Amino acid sequence: MGKQDVMAKILPKGKGVWVPIDHGVTDFPCVGLENIEATITAIIAGGANVIVAHKGVVDKYSHLCEGTATSMIAHLSASTRHGGKNHSNKVLVGDVDEAIMRGAVGVSVQANIGSKKESTMLQRMGHITSEAFLNQVPVLGMLYVRGENVNLMKNDATKGYAHAARIGFELGCDAVKTVWTGDKQSFAAICQGAPIPLLVAGGPSTGDTKQILTMVKQSMEAGGAGVCMGRQIFAHPDVTGITKALTMIVHDGCSVDEAMEKCSL
Repeated sequence: MGKQDVMAKILPKGKGVWVPIDHGVTDFPCVGLENIEATITAIIAGGANVIVAHKGVVDKYSHLCEGTATSMIAHLSASTRHGGKNHSNKVLVGDVDEAIMRGAVGVSVQANIGSKKESTMLQRMGHITSEAFLNQVPVLGMLYVRGENVNLMKNDATKGYAHAARIGFELGCDAVKTVWTGDKQSFAAICQGAPIPLLVAGGPSTGDTKQILTMVKQSMEAGGAGVCMGRQIFAHPDVTGITKALTMIVHDGCSVDEAMEKCSL
């Protein structure tokens, strides 16, 4: 399957419901990931387009995606809660060729803009996007604005996230994970600055299903391409239900109330 075919599956008509479950490397125990096979099965049943996971998880469970609408992407960046002053420094723990051999259809890499190790993380991202380009493999960029050196421009309503998304685009990512900035106008500014699919994150699990679905709906109306959302999905009491609801909003244009009703949320 060539890159164009992969992109058509993981981002049908340019939109996607992607579920990162890479959190267990950073922090564990992690609610919703204790029985990771059951969680993966529930996400697949909900019709997610992508599950983003570390290479060991991809190697062990990518076969569960065979014959379904779901594919797996290998996250190549890692750090843990035990890293002390270096906890925000995401190092590479794999490469493109290995990820594909283990069952992934694409790769993901993270950079923390404003971190003391920002330059090194950008270099790693550039290395992975070059490697992926030569092998025609899609890349997800996870770019967060966090760290001691964050230097926001005056009157930047996006709080640096327009710049972060732009960095991902300019360094060769095929899609970027970004954050909801609180209103359509500021989120639209992020989308306008990076002409690739931007997938909104969910943040810490809130337990407020309607709130998270409303945020996703608003992000789509502002130009977003879907979601790259972990804890709001895998820590939800009904993993399959919330995944289906998101799929209905992202791909079918359903209202929040309609999606909740049809998914019994």
